[in-house]
Amino acid sequence: QEFVTVLVRDPRTQKEDSWHSYIDYEIFIHTNSMCFTRKTSCVRRRFREFVWLRQRLQSNAALMQLPELPSKTPFFNMNNPHHVDHRRQGLQEFLEKILQDALLLSDSRLHLFLQTQLSPEDMEACVSGQTKYSVADAIHKFASLNRRFPIEDEERKEGKNNADCDSESSSSRLRPSDDSISCGCKASPASEES
Repeated sequence: QEFVTVLVRDPRTQKEDSWHSYIDYEIFIHTNSMCFTRKTSCVRRRFREFVWLRQRLQSNAALMQLPELPSKTPFFNMNNPHHVDHRRQGLQEFLEKILQDALLLSDSRLHLFLQTQLSPEDMEACVSGQTKYSVADAIHKFASLNRRFPIEDEERKEGKNNADCDSESSSSRLRPSDDSISCGCKASPASEES
């Protein structure tokens, strides 16, 4: 039986500049679903990116009512662990509900959101065919840069030894962040968003 496990965890404060900070969250996916290019993945996303994802999914599924995100309160305090954990739980519940819907699972933006560190602008460009790489290329390229999962690293090495035709030229223009996070995920660059 197919399953998709999603965890939103490990909130971290990121400095945008000397005056602004934000919190991003690790999104961990483990699945055996045929809908997913990679069976395990780990990316970091901030609340603003969840808002973007919900808007895009809603515009593509106009007749269905999507689950709500946790409310964006003006009193949200990044230094208050209760506020941060409440938002984390809400984001996880949002993704759990989204991942149960076959129509939403067919949206490439959702897969790029969950399995790459591309910015919203780059995800839009990829989905609309304005990049030299496909959605699958983007996901494979990010996974090859992400060292969190040793099992997948071994599978990839074995695959390259057996069939040395894995060309990365089509996805060489991907721009992952250089800001490594200790879990092996990449942090979203602050320059991605205004």
